[in-house]
Amino acid sequence: MGQIRIPEPSESIYCLTVVGQIEGHQVLSAQTKATKYEHVIPQLFAVEQNPKVEGILLILNTAGGDVEAGLAISELVSSLSKPSVSIVLGGGHSIGIPIAVSCDRSFIAPTGTMTLHPIRYTGLVINGHQQFDYLQKMQERINSFIIQHSRITEEQLKKLMFATGELAQDIGTILIGQDAVDIGLIDAVGGLKEAYGELKRLIGSKRES
Repeated sequence: MGQIRIPEPSESIYCLTVVGQIEGHQVLSAQTKATKYEHVIPQLFAVEQNPKVEGILLILNTAGGDVEAGLAISELVSSLSKPSVSIVLGGGHSIGIPIAVSCDRSFIAPTGTMTLHPIRYTGLVINGHQQFDYLQKMQERINSFIIQHSRITEEQLKKLMFATGELAQDIGTILIGQDAVDIGLIDAVGGLKEAYGELKRLIGSKRES
């Protein structure tokens, strides 16, 4: 019939993809590739309650998106009782970074990139001081989550986030492959083989415990 036949996946490992922009409370245009958080949350719940699923492989190629939606996904992944491994392919930018580090182990492809920058805000500002306080608290939530789930220090994180001269129209830093590992943001450089092998190892360790 001219259709691609996809091999049947193992029931013991669930593969979840986060691609395009992470859609939150605002619906993106039909032309925008997006991951809807209301679709991801039930999948994570299904992984947790299904006894046949022993681990989750999270594959990211995202430009970022809605901050609260991204944090919600990150918190759910980090609270799973089953082993989890993430791999950044292409990009894991902005709010995609907390999602990438939320797993037990994280990998990035040699050509994978991650952009660290402060929260951006575009829109009408009515009360400047209150709006600033809100954005500051939101930034602290993101920073705290990243620090708790990776080996990067708070000082390093802030230095990279507020770096000038690297991004043409913004402040921040672009990390490519090994750079993300060297600063402790991601655990290791690797592809699907390495990520899948690590997840199988974690599942084996959990079985034995």
